[in-house]
Amino acid sequence: MDFELKSLSPAQASTLAIDALAVLVPDTEPTKPGSSPIEALIEQAVRHGDLEKGVGKLLVSFRVAGVKAPRVVLVRAGDGSAASVRKAVAAAVGSLKHPGVRKIGLLLSLVSPGADAVNVAVQACADASYVYTHTKPSAKASALRQVVVGVSKPEVVRAGFEQGRALAVGVALAKEWANRPGNHATPSLLADAARQLGRKPGIKTEVLGPKEVKALGMGSFMAVAQGSAEPLRFIVLRYSGAPKSAAPVVLVGKGITFDTGGISIKPAPEMDEMKYDMGGAASVLGTFAALAELRPAINVVGLIPSCENMPDGLAVKPGDVVTSMSGQTIEILNTDAEGRLILCDALTYAERFKPRAVIDIATLTGACVIALGAVRSGLFSPVDELAAALQQAGESALDPCWRMPLDDEYADGLKSNFADMGNVAGRAAGSITAAKFLQKFTAKLSWAHLDIAGTAWKSGAAKGSTGRPVPLLLQFLIDEAGRSEATRPGGQKNAAKRARRV
Repeated sequence: MDFELKSLSPAQASTLAIDALAVLVPDTEPTKPGSSPIEALIEQAVRHGDLEKGVGKLLVSFRVAGVKAPRVVLVRAGDGSAASVRKAVAAAVGSLKHPGVRKIGLLLSLVSPGADAVNVAVQACADASYVYTHTKPSAKASALRQVVVGVSKPEVVRAGFEQGRALAVGVALAKEWANRPGNHATPSLLADAARQLGRKPGIKTEVLGPKEVKALGMGSFMAVAQGSAEPLRFIVLRYSGAPKSAAPVVLVGKGITFDTGGISIKPAPEMDEMKYDMGGAASVLGTFAALAELRPAINVVGLIPSCENMPDGLAVKPGDVVTSMSGQTIEILNTDAEGRLILCDALTYAERFKPRAVIDIATLTGACVIALGAVRSGLFSPVDELAAALQQAGESALDPCWRMPLDDEYADGLKSNFADMGNVAGRAAGSITAAKFLQKFTAKLSWAHLDIAGTAWKSGAAKGSTGRPVPLLLQFLIDEAGRSEATRPGGQKNAAKRARRV
């Protein structure tokens, strides 16, 4: 989808040669009515009670006198905050799903949006028009191809617009791969998607197979993969936006392309949704796609351990003991707690990059869904500064997380009589004990863990991937790039120039 940012008043928007015009209207009424056809329509609609107050309330009109677009959608945007704008744009674009609507205008001038609101407006537009078609030929792809975003002062919101455009690309990629069925998103196919990203500016891709992973001593990762006919893949992505000497941020995404639970097999109902157990991997791919669009001044490494968790005759069994890349041994008490088994070896591998921070992203536990639902991702980190930066990034991106505890006592249940640790610690505080397991492999790292089991996917009638937490991750990386540049000699001036350029 092509987005264009323009300086547009209501009068200028009336002359656009487009298929539809969506106008965001604040709940506060203007002190005096405007003279343009759009402002006249708003004044009449409000006076006659046809445009109610309340974010997302709509009025659709056709062939408005003086307006070139055949369709005009007035939508309430409340106080004009980023959250209100996102909801309003989603409602407006959702009402314009018509084969004849290929180019629309999105007029934000009346709500005087900040850069953050323009950012989420672009994202909401892309999200509302997304249609999954890969394995559904009967589905009609969105006809929408072009969006003109109209604001009063483009130079003030340019950075937010560019970030929104980049996120539209990244979130769409994350959603697409998490939505694909397991037979259309195998570890090998996921690796192919990563190789495609490697053709983009600033990105390089390396893919390791079973032989290389064995040579690295990733016994925990291999144990999960051994029950599947599909060969594992270990994907390494590198984005270079800063000098080579700058320590990278490492993103580690759980890439279980289908999770049966292994020998500890899951119940049949809703097992089909376990194709999204690679939501963490999809979010890393999406973040790298966004990085290639935005090109921030930071180095980032993406690590994706990917395999299936299947229950065949070669599958790992409850009670088996495996040796991780770190040398620590693990008693596998439950084969359905497999995500942590592949992540722990990837965390050990991350040490070689001497990273400034490591963040793993995983659809890890049902316990996190019970704790936080679908609103906030679970955030775990022993590093206060890193946790605060991630939480702030989530709030800014409207992709929130919530910091959970990591008291040492929570690890007591991981003790084993036959190995250095077990891979589960019972039902109580399951999301925390899973994080405590991962923490055992991060002694040399500034580490955080995002449990996205509740936020990466929607069930029910709206079943499908959300693309989260790509917005949170990209915002964190942009913030980190700004902090790094500001600390270099002359960096504050350079950071300001970059912000204006972006």
